[in-house]
Amino acid sequence: MTRQLLIVIIALLINIKLFGQANVLVKSDSIVYPIHKENIGKIAFMGQVVPIENFKETDFLKSFELKEKTDFNIRVFLDNSLTNQLHLLSPELTADELTKNGNYQFTFWIDNKIIYVENLNASAGSAENKNLRTIFRVPFISSTDEDSWGRFLWNRFLINGGQEAFTDGEHILKIEIRPYLKLTEVIAGNIIAEGEIKIIVPEIIIDEKLVQLQAVNPLNDWQISADEFDKSRIEELNRKIATQAFKDITSIAVIKDGKLLIEEYFNGADRDTLHDTRSVGKSFASAILGIAVQDGYIKNETQMLNNFYDMKAFQNYSTSKDSITLKSLLTMSSPFDGSDMNQESPGNEENMYPTSDWVEFTLNLPIDKSKAAAARWDYFTAGVVVIGDIINKSVPEGLEKYADNRLFQPLGINNYKWQYTPQKVANTAGSLQLRTIDYAKFGQLYKNEGEWNGKQILTKEWISKSLSRQMRISENENYGYLFWNKTFNVDGVDYEVYYSSGNGGNNIFIFKDQPIVIVVTSTAYNTPYGHSQVDRIMQNYLIPAIAN
Repeated sequence: MTRQLLIVIIALLINIKLFGQANVLVKSDSIVYPIHKENIGKIAFMGQVVPIENFKETDFLKSFELKEKTDFNIRVFLDNSLTNQLHLLSPELTADELTKNGNYQFTFWIDNKIIYVENLNASAGSAENKNLRTIFRVPFISSTDEDSWGRFLWNRFLINGGQEAFTDGEHILKIEIRPYLKLTEVIAGNIIAEGEIKIIVPEIIIDEKLVQLQAVNPLNDWQISADEFDKSRIEELNRKIATQAFKDITSIAVIKDGKLLIEEYFNGADRDTLHDTRSVGKSFASAILGIAVQDGYIKNETQMLNNFYDMKAFQNYSTSKDSITLKSLLTMSSPFDGSDMNQESPGNEENMYPTSDWVEFTLNLPIDKSKAAAARWDYFTAGVVVIGDIINKSVPEGLEKYADNRLFQPLGINNYKWQYTPQKVANTAGSLQLRTIDYAKFGQLYKNEGEWNGKQILTKEWISKSLSRQMRISENENYGYLFWNKTFNVDGVDYEVYYSSGNGGNNIFIFKDQPIVIVVTSTAYNTPYGHSQVDRIMQNYLIPAIAN
């Protein structure tokens, strides 16, 4: 062997060794199955699960009819484990740092258009699997409701555009998988697996009458608007609701310039239906408290809990409890150790409901020292129960009669239904049931700065405080006095709204700079799509159809 050839061989071996070291941080599973070797970098689609040792290319689905209560899985073939793929993005990090800050990025395409991209939460999947696995299965639809992050990923894809894009007929679904790391910013790598399949969406036969605009019948409480709007877009929305592209929507009402413009009912609801809008009722608690302040039964929202309770009589007493204000309960910024967003929180609402006294449950809670040190927003239903109890103690004849005399009757609202606490006090935390057009009255009351039919029901000052950015939640989300705030951007134009919000996608939207109030009711309780589909309805249909 010549000296020159020997040098070339040694150089090649060194390069191969260096390349391998750069690409390997942890030892991953070996590639042993022929089906794996032949399909590295590919995503195989399958129906029922076939064990990998028996899996053949003839088991790869070429097409799939999209329906519920069936099985739809992918099997992913990689040349290296996720941790080693992440290592290429940030070679200086340890395996533990990589698995804690990275995961797979999924990109869903339909008919050559990107529909949804998600960086899978870093906590999805174990560190061991990220280190080892070069082949894995992800269930998207499961006839047995298999517990997996894959089913939630698939639902989020459907919620965020997939459902709308899967119109009747045939479509090409393509999925790309990349590694990603989130450090100071998100870094995504190259595609490590991809695949596509024909999706067949069966036609849903509907009565075309369900698509047509519903007539707005005369009623005493509202003038009917003659304003023009994009009727074809509303009919397109109606079709989406009728075909269950948008699920469980029960009503939509649009008020423009104080007049009823659109009134639509779905899924068995009608004008007389009382809708359980869950936490939309919290905004009514804010209004009733504002009226009680206005009438002098409560001094102001800066009053503290020790003005209404002997806090030493409750568990976990501290001086911090004495100084908790009504305002902090209105803005979800009290220091109670309670969070509905954290299942492990002592004050989570699910821990409250089984107890015999919800107020006592709340006032017994300890203080979260981190909240006490720096007020921060944290959704806390139990605090609104305390607001209701304070109102009930302070006003003549209790909260229920007071609300009827000072809020509902002045608005001409006669048909409604409260839920009650174990102490038979009207539950201000939610589930106050009204008709859609009566929720619209409540929204219009705030749009009118507290005035209704020439009478000032709420002061302008209270309306201003309620519909203001009292607490910052996120970049596009704020909170007032039991009202939310965000901005929709449609065709480059911002539409800022304050709104009541309840489980399942129930909302009263009050536009800040437009003479518009919109009510949407839904029964999509505890679903992953309840709120997000209402945002898409607003973004893609209602605002474009009615806004100037």
